[in-house]
Amino acid sequence: MIKIRLNGNAQELEGEIPIAELLKFLDLEGKPVVVELDEEAVFPRDYAVVQVRDGARVEVVALAAGG
Repeated sequence: MIKIRLNGNAQELEGEIPIAELLKFLDLEGKPVVVELDEEAVFPRDYAVVQVRDGARVEVVALAAGG
């Protein structure tokens, strides 16, 4: 088990996972989101390779269209 901060809240995960898997876990796969890992923006092209590790601080913001 690893512990991370997800949008400011404590979250436990089974182990280290790529951001893409975290988004799937959050039911945000394929949706327009912005992800920040340890205060660094992560490009969508890197979601499959960038790992969320123990102690990570992750911010995920879902984008909504509107006017």
